[in-house]
Amino acid sequence: MSKLLIDVDDEALAQAQRLLGTSTKKDTVNAALNEVAKRLERVAALGALSEMAEQGDFDILLDKDNYRR
Repeated sequence: MSKLLIDVDDEALAQAQRLLGTSTKKDTVNAALNEVAKRLERVAALGALSEMAEQGDFDILLDKDNYRR
């Protein structure tokens, strides 16, 4: 883990702390960084799924005979 000395917006930090349910500045910053990384990964995955849908990769699922039973 790296130690950093940075200026942080106190209002943004307090809001993030409330939203994330964290109790310390360190926990808040780490949770916020993890949340951003995970959110961007989800956006990329949704983009990939959207591209697959546009290519028709899921069209087979429209036929009820192809559903898993």
